[in-house]
Amino acid sequence: MKKLILLVVLVSALAGNRLQAQDPVAKKYGDLITSSDLKENLSVLASDALEGRETGKRGQKMAAAFIKAHFEELGLTGPVDGNSYYQAVELYTSIPGDIYIKAGQQKFTNFEDVVFYGNGDSGGEVSLPLVFAGKGRKEDFDQLGSVENKAVVILVESEENFRDPMAIARERKARMVLLWNNNADAFKDLVNQFKSYLGGGALSLKKPEANSASSGIFFISTATATKVLNQPSEKLLKATNEDTKKGALKKIKPTTLTYKTAMDVKVLKTDNVLGYLEGTDKKDELVVVTAHYDHIGKKSGGEGDLINNGADDDGSGTVSVLQLAKAFATAKKEGKGPRRSMLFMLVTGEEKGLLGSDYYTQHPVFPLEKTVVDLNIDMVGRRDPQHKDSAPYVYVIGSDKLSTELHNINEAANKTYTNLLFDYTYNDQNHPDRLYYRSDHWNFAKNNIPIVFYFDGIHEDYHQPTDEVSRIEFDLLSKRAQAVFYTAWEVANREQRIQADKK
Repeated sequence: MKKLILLVVLVSALAGNRLQAQDPVAKKYGDLITSSDLKENLSVLASDALEGRETGKRGQKMAAAFIKAHFEELGLTGPVDGNSYYQAVELYTSIPGDIYIKAGQQKFTNFEDVVFYGNGDSGGEVSLPLVFAGKGRKEDFDQLGSVENKAVVILVESEENFRDPMAIARERKARMVLLWNNNADAFKDLVNQFKSYLGGGALSLKKPEANSASSGIFFISTATATKVLNQPSEKLLKATNEDTKKGALKKIKPTTLTYKTAMDVKVLKTDNVLGYLEGTDKKDELVVVTAHYDHIGKKSGGEGDLINNGADDDGSGTVSVLQLAKAFATAKKEGKGPRRSMLFMLVTGEEKGLLGSDYYTQHPVFPLEKTVVDLNIDMVGRRDPQHKDSAPYVYVIGSDKLSTELHNINEAANKTYTNLLFDYTYNDQNHPDRLYYRSDHWNFAKNNIPIVFYFDGIHEDYHQPTDEVSRIEFDLLSKRAQAVFYTAWEVANREQRIQADKK
């Protein structure tokens, strides 16, 4: 009996730690991911010739052709209709026209005194009652009574801190929202950032409706807030900080807001690029590996280097996906292919709002219920200042959010093969950068598909022309790509499909 108990314990221990001993087959194909191949591909994708790979522009189409050729060479299948590697994504770009708000006869214009964020065309001037809703909390709105079909001004600490107030305003059926930033320097930076980002047009998957007077928000400065509300800022701030039971906000006399948002809507065509590798006995289940191959294009105006090459963001993730595809495709050619099918997908429009992955999950080529996991690679070629002198590391985000099983597999695979320092700083849902919601894995996670997001952190060259191939640490990049490979290998080949945790 004692021997039987000991045998059961040993078998259980081996089963629970089956990744602790290296699988020589996995190791053979993981070793195919090399720094030299990564550099060769990235030197093309992040070259000046591709002009920063802006969504829908010539350089991005060149990148798509390069990726497609790579998939063809590997023998991957094009899984879209007609065996195409391209999933066509039609986007709508709303180019700002005549946009302003008025207080009396004074006009406040877009990208100067105010910033309009949205794609709605108001169909001419619109006039609405305007009320001050303090910080936009539920108790602030409760002071005001109904705000249906009214415009509201909400004081926010930064442009990042408006989601909850916005949700409450929309829930209360406010027709237009003005977000007041009381920091003059921060507002000036905001104007410059949005002018660069939105001046050429905001992109969306949904065609903007004509005469959509409530589709969008205005960011406004303190000077603008005092004019449209006809009150000194001191009085507005005092009312905001008063005990809500005193009803100070209700005592701020309503005014009238007049605004206009004119938009020129154009169609922009782009593509997700997909390479499919069929599995064996579990081929109906799918493991997805993603990165985004778009970047932000060229700077407008100025001197010197104007091309944002995006070597790290996300050229590094794109070439990692290509190398994982090579490793799995080679394994299949040699009779060691994955049991589950693999989809290697380079998505478009991430920089414009996760649009390509959003489109895919709304129009999946393979059923989402058969999709086991998404392993998303977005910026894995550099070090951030926090890890300047650390051991080789990578930030891991979201692995435990939906599946404890996936988290444990990812940890075990790393300890067995690559031994990177896994940093979970950004995995904290209270972290102000909210990175769990800011890359393409999020559109899979929204559909209850377990994910892991691999990331190297924010560095000084983020979204700058200096994000170049010469600054990539290719040995570190190859080790990170291998870490993703070994987790993908285990998920694709294990007997039981990993499961999302029960809620």
